[in-house]
Amino acid sequence: MVDALNLRAAIAADADLLLSWRNDAETRHQSKTTDEVPRDDHLAWLAGALADPERILRVAVDNDRPVGSVRADRVEGAWVLSWVVAPNARGQGFGGRIVGLLVDELDGEIRAEVKPGNPASLKIAEGLGMTQIGTADGMTIWALTK
Repeated sequence: MVDALNLRAAIAADADLLLSWRNDAETRHQSKTTDEVPRDDHLAWLAGALADPERILRVAVDNDRPVGSVRADRVEGAWVLSWVVAPNARGQGFGGRIVGLLVDELDGEIRAEVKPGNPASLKIAEGLGMTQIGTADGMTIWALTK
């Protein structure tokens, strides 16, 4: 069977979809910033993100169904990852596959910040071959060099 999961570039028309995922209660609980994001703030963030050459923002699609998003930001020479699995796609094995697709495109140092007590994201980081290198701001820091 051919894997129908792929990543596509995020576009401005994804704003409401991405905001709904970001403001989902479980997503906020597992995020560094747990406050709900106002729509106007999100629209400004997304416009900046789409224009930023140091940021890659992708939407994961499985058989035409959006199932999550993944982002890589270039920070001090390393790619820092962030991901969200859509609430209606959780528990279906998409997380590691989504992040893995983007990691396959990157080179150099790759990092992720994972909140302790987030077993799904810890499993993704470990599954990618990342190792915990420290903690900061209440998050565990994971790294991989390709």
